[in-house]
Amino acid sequence: MSKEAESPGWESSATELVLPHLRRLRSHFDAVPLESNWASRGYRAMLARYYNLLIPPEASVLEVGCGSGELLALIRARRRFGVDLSPVRIEAARARLPGAEFRVQAGETLALGETFDCIVLSDTLNLAADAQGVLARLHAVSHPGTRVILNFPSALWRPLFTVGRWLGIKSREPQSNWLATSDVVNLLRLTDWNPVRIEARVLVPIPLLGLDRIVNRWIAPVFAPLCLTVFAIARPRAPDGIRPLSVSVVIPARNEAGNIEAAVRRTPELGSGTEIIFVEGNSSDNTWDEMQRVARLFSGRRIVCLRQPGVGKYDAVQAGFARATGDVLMILDADLTVPPEELPKFHEAIASGRAEFINGVRLVYPMDDEAMPFLNLCANKAFGLIFSWMLGQPVKDTLCGTKVLSRENYARIAANRSYFGNFDPFGDFDLLFGAAKLNLEIVDLPIRYRERTYGSTKIHRWGHGWLLLRMVLVAARKIKFV
Repeated sequence: MSKEAESPGWESSATELVLPHLRRLRSHFDAVPLESNWASRGYRAMLARYYNLLIPPEASVLEVGCGSGELLALIRARRRFGVDLSPVRIEAARARLPGAEFRVQAGETLALGETFDCIVLSDTLNLAADAQGVLARLHAVSHPGTRVILNFPSALWRPLFTVGRWLGIKSREPQSNWLATSDVVNLLRLTDWNPVRIEARVLVPIPLLGLDRIVNRWIAPVFAPLCLTVFAIARPRAPDGIRPLSVSVVIPARNEAGNIEAAVRRTPELGSGTEIIFVEGNSSDNTWDEMQRVARLFSGRRIVCLRQPGVGKYDAVQAGFARATGDVLMILDADLTVPPEELPKFHEAIASGRAEFINGVRLVYPMDDEAMPFLNLCANKAFGLIFSWMLGQPVKDTLCGTKVLSRENYARIAANRSYFGNFDPFGDFDLLFGAAKLNLEIVDLPIRYRERTYGSTKIHRWGHGWLLLRMVLVAARKIKFV
């Protein structure tokens, strides 16, 4: 389709309020040189590095305000599609990326008749005639799992941008909006997008013989308020109502014979049906025999008994998840320190779509006196602070054994496990890191933590503490310092 045939479409559907601004933008970008200067090319390469961290390579990607396709050319994705209001820029993008698809459209009048996994707006909202209108139009090209990923400049850098234009380092642009992070978050919520993560990146925005890579990777995350660009990731707000989802409750158990029957008696039926999957983990007591006895005793319930193939809690969880048939996967520790009666809260949170990954939190309500030793409590609070900073989402209690997510999202985490490596014997960090890498919305759910009534804890405070700290350092290099 020629640019002449495409151009009138967006103009005819634009309102008189935004049309003058859009025409000025089109005239500007039709007239300026197509090729960016060295500083702009280097900055786009920095942005692409972060976008490739946030976008799965198997995703379909739409960039709104793609220009001549410089950023889109650097993004790794199964399918790439770009829209821009400048016909001249779109023709250049088609020449640059013949394998991608492009169309002349403005974000304010976006209409494509299909949906995408990820929608990118890179330095686009600050040029929009109607930023709220652009975000609202994105719902027409999204599905429930879509992620909107946008970056916008920090207002702190406005004086430096002016100096950069005087020096010829920064390209000249039309007068732009200056949106604070709070403005963008507010606009996302006004247009029915749930912000998932907000994080600042890029302290040195131009190539400096490798110094920029060192500073942006290792120093910028520590001095985030000073960074140039802010990334925001959002997902569509869930519709009202509870979906009829089936549930699989996976209960890893080693030397927990005294808790098996209570686990079944106290686990309620959830959603459209509940199966209980016991995974026995090389016990020295009669846990395996007790599982089989209880399965016969409660023959009216769906109970599965497995023996894990390896060692460690997460090996047991993986075995249980592989056998599970429910739409929703839940982990319940066999020590019952998290009461099974709390599980309906987890089911409601995920079946309503309010969250995609539910993390139990033991550190809100008062707990039994012997439920958690003081040093363990301090360590849990410290890990919570570290994770909240590292993941860009509030996570108050990383080591609560009860975690809930959809079977579909667990399959995506498992498929991407090689990014971090299979290094977590407990599974808590593996699931949290994996959820954050996929930009799933993590929600903390407070529970009442009880004292163990049978058996002994499997946690070794110092040995496991050092192991957990090493896992944090490994993941930090993959998530924060990239």
